This record gives sequence, C-alpha cells and structure tokens, in this order.
Amino acid sequence: MAEPKPERMEFLQGTLEMVILRTLLFGARHGYGIAQFIRQTSNDVLLAEAGSLYPALQRLEMQGLIRAKWEISENNRRVRYYRLTPAGRARLSSSISRWEEFVRAIATILKPSKAEE
Repeated sequence: MAEPKPERMEFLQGTLEMVILRTLLFGARHGYGIAQFIRQTSNDVLLAEAGSLYPALQRLEMQGLIRAKWEISENNRRVRYYRLTPAGRARLSSSISRWEEFVRAIATILKPSKAEE
C-alpha cells in the first residue's frame, strides 16, 4: 500500500528567505535548483513556487545577502546562479537562532503543563 502524500504547507512570513539562504549554504544554485532542493529536503511538504521564490531571490539580492550571475547550466541553457554572500551567512545564522527561539516558545505553549493534564 502506497504511503499517503504529505500535505503541502505554506511558508510562514520570512521563512522562505531563511530556507533559501540555508539552501545556498551548500553552494550556488539556479532558481529551479533551489526550488527542487527545498521540495526534496522537506519530503515534498514545502513547495517554493516561482511566484514567491523569484521575488524572494530579488529581495535577498537587493539586501546584499546573495549575488546572482548569469551562467550556462548543465543543460546548456543561460540561467542565473545565486550565491550566498558573507552578509547572507551572517543573516542566516541570526535567522536560525531567532527561528529556534520561536519554535521553543511555541513548543512550550503547546506542551501541556502538569496542571493542565
């Protein structure tokens, strides 16, 4: 019997940028490669669609957190490759810290106390 497909989830505000920066920590990628990496590493739960991915890439580039350069892909096509900048690495580190703090706070709220049980 086949496993049910996981339900796709929307990105919370600000998390797409953090996930993009994390993806680029592993090396330069073009937009489609970033989207595929996010989909695959999230076990098909997160989908970075073009309508949100490319504006996020533009925002990150305007903030100096990533650099983009036109290159020829492995399929012999002209594509933009995105690379993390030192500022992007620093932002990623602070974003991960804030995200972990947020997750701990939510987990604390969701975990019932002895009095609630």
